[in-house]
Amino acid sequence: MEVKRDNTEEKIIDAATDVFVQKGMDGARMQEIADRAGINKALLHYYFRSKEKLFDAIFTKLVGISFPQIGQILQSDLPVLEKIEMVIDTYVDLLLKYPFLPAFIIKEMNRDATPFFKFIEKRGFAIAPIFNMLQKAMDDGVIVKTRPEHLVVNVIGLCVFPFAARPMINHVAFHGDDKALKQFLSERKVEVKKFVLKAIQPE
Repeated sequence: MEVKRDNTEEKIIDAATDVFVQKGMDGARMQEIADRAGINKALLHYYFRSKEKLFDAIFTKLVGISFPQIGQILQSDLPVLEKIEMVIDTYVDLLLKYPFLPAFIIKEMNRDATPFFKFIEKRGFAIAPIFNMLQKAMDDGVIVKTRPEHLVVNVIGLCVFPFAARPMINHVAFHGDDKALKQFLSERKVEVKKFVLKAIQPE
């Protein structure tokens, strides 16, 4: 019986992910989610009493996969350059698995950023220690001096933009060739790491 419950929850979350990604929080309807999951609406409400609770479950599935891993890397005793490489690997791996994630998060943050920030804060992911770590590496001469905020935004931008702008990149650079686009995105880990490490290491 427990296996049935787990399978039903998984089907609901998978169906809800599709609906939320396509239509956003405001446009998603519980009846459509139930239909896609192949269950009735009453059973959907048994597992998730509100659209907000279901949305939280999707965030836990998608965003919750990466932030704990990234947090562990950043809190480790590894050298800072190795941490940066591992963060890029983890982040791009997540985006390759869920390429719709950046557009989904950006859309919801433009609608209301509060749930996203509450979500990551609840999981203990704080940005201040990251800035402090980078500033110390700069002070120690390990990486070139710049504002830590710029470095963080540069890394995130290099990782996220190709996925957030997939339709444009596919049209402009690959003329609609989905296979070529997929190969390009799979190369991002190596290219981003080379670009970032060359930019931040002192000559």
